[in-house]
Amino acid sequence: MPPKLISHLFPCLIFLTLLLLTFYFNLLSQTQPSPPCNLFEGKWVLDPTRQPLYNHTCPFHRNAWNCLKSQRQNMGLINSWKWVPESCTLPRVDPTRFLGLMRNRNIGFVGDSLNENFLVSFLCVLRVADMGAKKWKRKGAWKGAYFPKFNVTVAYHRAVLLAKYKWQPKQSTVGDQGGLKGIHRVDVDIPADDWVNITDFYDVLVFNTGHWWGYDKFPKERPLVFYHAGQPISPPLEMLDGLKLVLENMVSYIQKKVPSKTLKFWRLQSPRHFYGGEWNQNGSCLFNEPLKESQLDLWFDPSNNGVNKEARYLNHLIEEVLRGTEIQRLDLTHLSEFRADAHPAIWLGKKDAVAIWGQDCMHWCLPGVPDTWVDILSELIRYSLETGDEH
Repeated sequence: MPPKLISHLFPCLIFLTLLLLTFYFNLLSQTQPSPPCNLFEGKWVLDPTRQPLYNHTCPFHRNAWNCLKSQRQNMGLINSWKWVPESCTLPRVDPTRFLGLMRNRNIGFVGDSLNENFLVSFLCVLRVADMGAKKWKRKGAWKGAYFPKFNVTVAYHRAVLLAKYKWQPKQSTVGDQGGLKGIHRVDVDIPADDWVNITDFYDVLVFNTGHWWGYDKFPKERPLVFYHAGQPISPPLEMLDGLKLVLENMVSYIQKKVPSKTLKFWRLQSPRHFYGGEWNQNGSCLFNEPLKESQLDLWFDPSNNGVNKEARYLNHLIEEVLRGTEIQRLDLTHLSEFRADAHPAIWLGKKDAVAIWGQDCMHWCLPGVPDTWVDILSELIRYSLETGDEH
């Protein structure tokens, strides 16, 4: 071939090669799921066009969190804030696509009422894709739903300490015993009955604990007393030392007993927003806007000793125990810290609820912040399943 012809063909060959490479990488990017970036760091941005996927008529609501029904002020504004991660976009869950991905699979939540709050949001969002969803309470579930179009079950098992515990009233009538009325026995090495037999049923499990680990729930006259291998631990443990031991034992149990193919998440703490006192000390959360970044440490840094400091401290304990396990951290704490505006507060659905219980600055209005939790969890599940299916 003449040299002149080669010199003309060479640029064409380079161009064709680059074209084929571009086509190949574009095809690859379409067929392989892109790994989510850090969805837990970002900011809330006001988006007036944003609308909830469900309303007050969802049959899975819990009345105290149904802030639309209770006519909580500013619900339109509360649901106009969109979470925007720092280095990528967070897609809003597509209920039909997600249930299609989950077809013939089941999702379980295990823990306290903040995981129930999460579950209710999830059920109401998914019902958009299957209005025939039915309430489901089998296998010891506290609450749940079955989506017949997709053969998917999503349910919650109430286990506030995760470990087994029971009330044992004081037996002796001799002496006052320092006002002791009995004990709550906690077997640190035994999972609660509510979830011990479900590990083979669910394909995704989301655990949490922490909100009951306080002296408001277990005062000194009704303390937690920790047992191991059927015997009381000596010397007796303080509450947070007991929590750490429970975490270690429950994580070990999950690692051994839950099938390796099961996706496992541990949701970190949902922050409270009591202002001016605890829930039983006239604490309030009547806010109209999210907190600013500069305010978060004042509210939540343990060194400031505020009423909402425990979330970050408990997260530190949980993260230490999770390190090196296959359980994924579902760190929804930081994004939720901003949202002092989004609790039921005084809109609790019952006339005398505030007088009896105080404001609710712990749980979340629905629709509301937990819908963003659903977006994040569904994206992490999607990624894990799609990448796992390729291997």
